Amino acid sequence: MKFISWNVNGLRACVGKGFADIFEQFDADFFCLQETKMQAGQLDLQFLGYQSFWNYADKKGYSGTAIYTRHTPISVAYGIGIDEHDHEGRVITLEMADFYLVCCYTPNSQDGLRRLDYRMKWEDDFRNYLMRLDQQKPVILCGDLNVAHEEIDLKNPKTNHQNAGFTDDEREKMTTLLGSGFTDSFRFKYPEKVEYSWWSYRAQARTKNVGWRIDYFIISDRLRNRLQDSKIHTEVMGSDHCPVEITIE
Repeated sequence: MKFISWNVNGLRACVGKGFADIFEQFDADFFCLQETKMQAGQLDLQFLGYQSFWNYADKKGYSGTAIYTRHTPISVAYGIGIDEHDHEGRVITLEMADFYLVCCYTPNSQDGLRRLDYRMKWEDDFRNYLMRLDQQKPVILCGDLNVAHEEIDLKNPKTNHQNAGFTDDEREKMTTLLGSGFTDSFRFKYPEKVEYSWWSYRAQARTKNVGWRIDYFIISDRLRNRLQDSKIHTEVMGSDHCPVEITIE
């Protein structure tokens, strides 16, 4: 099975940049989106053979997630069941026969780290949510997790130390998650590979490949032996992020 995840940074804008063609070329079983920046009824974008599920933020033009799937889920959940976290459209969970698929857009700590305290609370609550799911069946988590875990995961680690997305606090939360029975699929497959999934729109960052790897597929450890590959599609344009992919037996 093929899984794709992409922060589209505004789906309506991305549609104008060839999203439909990109979607069809990937021919994925599951296609997960973050930062759709939409409300219900603003866009009717369906694809033959796929069902879609949407979680919208209360705030207009902000956040939001979606999943297109060829496979009918057993159940669908929106959010993580904690009111403090469930008004920004950040999580969709599909329960399938032998795994959970979780699409997530993690809150950004923002300039000046003004939302870092909230982010830390989110990290703990979200990890507990994932661990509860993992007790029932394996988890496939994907999305923009808004952290570069190690220095290899961004171009300029020294000048970005303690900036949003590369604070010690955020990195430690990722370490804790990965120590709780989960695996970073790309780093598991490619321990030394340097590829990025997000580039600032400023200073020709993408042309110069001054990027960050902040988009992930995190899988339950017991899915490692079913992981065939993990890819970052740096060639795909249309957003300041590129799609990431895994294939699972």
